[in-house]
Amino acid sequence: MNFIGRAHELQKMEQCFQTERQEVLLIYGRRRIGKSELVKQFLRQHEAEGIYYECKQTSEMNNVETLSALLSERDGLPPLGFSGMEQLLDFLFQKACEKKMILVLDEYPYMRQAVKGMDSILQSLIDKYAGRSRMKLVLCGSFVETMQSLLLVHQPLYGRMTMVLRLQAMDYFEAAQFYPSFSLEDKVRLYSVFGGIPYYNRFVDDSLSVKDNILRLLVEPGARLENEISFYLSGEIGRLTNANAVFDALTRGFYRFNDILSQSHISSSPALSDVLKRLILMEVIQKEAPINDADNRKKSGYVIKDPMTAFFYRYLFRYASQRQVMAPEIFYERYLAGDFERAYVPKVFEEVCRQFLIRKNRCGEMEEPFEQIGKYYYDLPKEHRNGEFDIVTKDRIGYAFYEAKFRAEPMTAAMMQHEIEQVNATGLFCYRYGFFSRSGFAELDKTRKDIVTYQMEDLFA
Repeated sequence: MNFIGRAHELQKMEQCFQTERQEVLLIYGRRRIGKSELVKQFLRQHEAEGIYYECKQTSEMNNVETLSALLSERDGLPPLGFSGMEQLLDFLFQKACEKKMILVLDEYPYMRQAVKGMDSILQSLIDKYAGRSRMKLVLCGSFVETMQSLLLVHQPLYGRMTMVLRLQAMDYFEAAQFYPSFSLEDKVRLYSVFGGIPYYNRFVDDSLSVKDNILRLLVEPGARLENEISFYLSGEIGRLTNANAVFDALTRGFYRFNDILSQSHISSSPALSDVLKRLILMEVIQKEAPINDADNRKKSGYVIKDPMTAFFYRYLFRYASQRQVMAPEIFYERYLAGDFERAYVPKVFEEVCRQFLIRKNRCGEMEEPFEQIGKYYYDLPKEHRNGEFDIVTKDRIGYAFYEAKFRAEPMTAAMMQHEIEQVNATGLFCYRYGFFSRSGFAELDKTRKDIVTYQMEDLFA
């Protein structure tokens, strides 16, 4: 499979390689995000200078022997003998004084476990060869908390990193490159299931429908990805009871802290705070506050950030018992198909539209660049009504409101006017109103300069 996306990250890594000085790169991110593939792609561009080593969860000497054998094979040398990891790495740093060398230590947390004082060893070597070595050392790892700790002021490697890359999930646009032959609508549907994790998307089969891909990869007994979410969470958290309870509450529409606490039956506020903190660090959920009242904790809420996690808990976790005793096709039609099309995908479509606006903003394609994007909270005490608008931007002119509709019928001018009147009735007066429509627009009032419209083709242009 061709390497997809990550052009910005590769460019930053290339900039480090082109210097004549020593560089230390820290690359981290959640499991399956594509860290190893990124560094391997970078090494393909510099094959002669690169050494890739995946650290093993074993003893120091086993790692030393394995890496030594790799060096001997790569450079055609006789067997190399080293007393420990420090001596081996010193040898490599010396060689990097003669010519540029890329050394990738993937899954670096395993090396830290195996070698006592590993961070201090690297610190000593980095400082010893500063100004002489042209080593490009890449430390890569999936344990986000561990990798982030390397940057703390009291840690040996503090101040030694010349570049830090926290790899994020791809957005809808990059993810769609894994399934280019699908219709634009189906690209949104596939993103709503597999999200922006490259490992998941690589298994999408373009010879099958969206439904058949979901059945094959997630629903059928023994499906390739059926246990991915559970394995990922258990690898980072251990006991999943509280995490499962949080996800179940979120998928049922309870997103504020006190509501999650009451619905999940987690024992205490501190216990809930702890699991939420860990899930945020793992990048599977995020905390959101309205852009017009960001400091109000009561109006903040939590949402599942990762589409596949949301899909898993909404359908596979909730209906696990039914799935075990039903034919996959019948299970899909009874518990998944209708809600997926009417409620789940339209909600993800809102996120796709939000990502589209951010892409345009970063590229300088917005007529007026916005500074904030998010939910807008309104409160109408006289009417005993409050709520939120999901996509609102704020710039130096004012607010812009956006509505996203993933429905089979085209939007009409009357529908748009109705939405505008509903917004104005809350006291939110915008200088611009934007509309996204899966099925286009039946009619447009071209005299309205305060309305902007986007169709599916615009999202994938």
